[in-house]
Amino acid sequence: MYKRGGTMFVYSRALIVLFTLIIGVGATPVDEVLVTATVYNADPRQCNADYLTTASGKKINESNPQGHRWIAVSRDLEPLGFTFGTKVLISNAGKMNGVWTVEDRMNKRWVHRIDFLVNNDIRLGKWNNVKLEIWRPKKN
Repeated sequence: MYKRGGTMFVYSRALIVLFTLIIGVGATPVDEVLVTATVYNADPRQCNADYLTTASGKKINESNPQGHRWIAVSRDLEPLGFTFGTKVLISNAGKMNGVWTVEDRMNKRWVHRIDFLVNNDIRLGKWNNVKLEIWRPKKN
């Protein structure tokens, strides 16, 4: 329902509360989620002082960071199952599509977002409505 002549939905407050409960503490793991994806480089200007170590403790190969196929996830995705070491199938991100592993964590200001760790010659990249799926290899 909405107010006559206006665009304010009566349900907006309920939806905000529901969204907070879904992604909040105690959230249930999910199989897939849509996010915004960007890129980052192993660079002290984009990371902390120990820019060659991820939040999971993995060491980044400075000459080919993208070769690892690691991503950083926003903290709100962790309770949904996107935790360190999780393999993620990514689609709708062009040439970044494929299986990547969660090995880093983004600044707390970001929500529903991932960063692809890429080589230093790649500076820009942003994709909306990127689909993340927890990757489970098919059993024979």
